[in-house]
Amino acid sequence: MRKLCLLAALCSPFAQAEVVSVEANSMMRLPANVSVLRLEKLDVADYGTLLIPAGITQVYIDQLQLGREARITIVPAEHGIALRVARAELGEGSQINARGATGTFEKPARPARDLSLRIESLQAPQLSIDARGGTGAPGFAGLDGGNGEEPGCTWGAAGSGANGDNGGNGQPGAAGGQVRVELPRDYPAEQVRVRVDGGTGGKPGEAGRAGAGGKAKGCVVYRTDGGKSGKPGLAGQPGEAGTAGAVTIQRL
Repeated sequence: MRKLCLLAALCSPFAQAEVVSVEANSMMRLPANVSVLRLEKLDVADYGTLLIPAGITQVYIDQLQLGREARITIVPAEHGIALRVARAELGEGSQINARGATGTFEKPARPARDLSLRIESLQAPQLSIDARGGTGAPGFAGLDGGNGEEPGCTWGAAGSGANGDNGGNGQPGAAGGQVRVELPRDYPAEQVRVRVDGGTGGKPGEAGRAGAGGKAKGCVVYRTDGGKSGKPGLAGQPGEAGTAGAVTIQRL
């Protein structure tokens, strides 16, 4: 019943709830129709993941607690997102993930989501933010060449194998995110790790294999030579890496 009440409270453009808890080794997705969210407490247990949909643009949290290897994962979107946290306790290996999406044969890679993060009080062995761009889609594999026809004993010669097609080029990776972080003045700079690398380019498509020539055939009157095999295609080129993002760190 408590979960039903929580979901009802969140299902509005501007939502407010007392506590959102994600159990260990599980994932919770916030409602997609929420744009601004205010929480008194967000607790993500060990190895848990809270998924923030693309429609959310602002999240205000009074108290944030992330367990060991816990994640806040932000879905890619064209517009950025702002996270405002009054007090945060982050466990070992925890992370805020705003990475872009990997490309597919149907869709290009997506850039990381731009993130503005403000934490007024922070206790954590490390603040880790991953805002790398999505990896580019791989190139299409080249088609294999067809095999040559075999000859007859009274007519024709063995057919030559066809050449294999070239592999397609990998698609470019997407851009890394623009990340702005506001932190307490006493939090050590060496404990802040923000990655905004551009996404890796897609792998090259494999070359098509050469078609085999028709096999030689021995006949009563004469022998027919085999046909020549085709040539293999060329492998594609790897895609270019995406543009790196930028990081701005300001002290409160």
